[in-house]
Amino acid sequence: MSEENHTRVKEFILLGFPGSQYLQLSLFVLFFFMYVLIITGNVAIIFLVRTQTCLQTPMYYFLCNFAFLEIWFTTACVPKTLANLVSQSKSISFTSCLLQMYFVFSLGCTEYFLLAVMAYDRYLAICYPLHYNTIMSSTLSVQLALSSWVGGFLVISVPAGLIARLSFCGPNVINHFFCDINPWIILSCTDTYLVEMVCFIMFAIVILGSCVITLVSYIYIISTILKIPSSQGRQRAFSTCSSHLTVVIIWYGSTIFLHVKSSIETSLELTKIVTILNTIVTPFLNPFIYTLRNKEVREILKKINKTGTSHLKK
Repeated sequence: MSEENHTRVKEFILLGFPGSQYLQLSLFVLFFFMYVLIITGNVAIIFLVRTQTCLQTPMYYFLCNFAFLEIWFTTACVPKTLANLVSQSKSISFTSCLLQMYFVFSLGCTEYFLLAVMAYDRYLAICYPLHYNTIMSSTLSVQLALSSWVGGFLVISVPAGLIARLSFCGPNVINHFFCDINPWIILSCTDTYLVEMVCFIMFAIVILGSCVITLVSYIYIISTILKIPSSQGRQRAFSTCSSHLTVVIIWYGSTIFLHVKSSIETSLELTKIVTILNTIVTPFLNPFIYTLRNKEVREILKKINKTGTSHLKK
């Protein structure tokens, strides 16, 4: 095949959610509302952690990183999805598609690493409470958070580099609402075996590795909590990790469902729905989970509310 044919497709169409104009508008309103709440909720968490002295601990430092991550994770794909829902043109250039894919998956991998780090933090706090402050120093906290960010972006660099070298010379319609790897590379007119294998190995390492760390941490956490003699002590210990455990179950639950779905070859429409759960619904729920299920944050919000009310009365 000639070089001209190999390089002629430089723009792609994101199919998104085909349907009536009413459906498109309804999805736009829903996603826009959720996106605004995601940004607002996570900015509020960052603000609370930065301004409240009692929240200056490793656990809330990691939560602050997690909230910052969620803001950019959703921003990597939601604004473009919103624009496509209300515009006739749903095109995206090859470079923009590559960048979107890189940031979505890099931030997604960072989320796996951060969740594992947060599980390890809770393991140390509950299983080694007397040595926790010594082990989980501010230096180690920064190193673990930084490693999660750097690791997430480095892992996707290899698949992104390989995809950048693919040639597209046929169909240019990506059956998704963002530049997901699988529905995109199947459009390539060159061999994608190496890309698929590298992606499989990388994602297996990221998902299984972080899952093992999280699972082992919680096995030790639950085992330690069950050994606490008083029910009040058990409840207090569990309350420090219940928010994180809820987020872990939702995140890994949708991930497992996504991969089980692929193995039984269900429709691409179901892929989109499950991906929405990961990219929009889970980040939307996280601020509520971390505020409603966290006693310290609830107490701070009550104090702020009382202070605001007393000022209004004056």
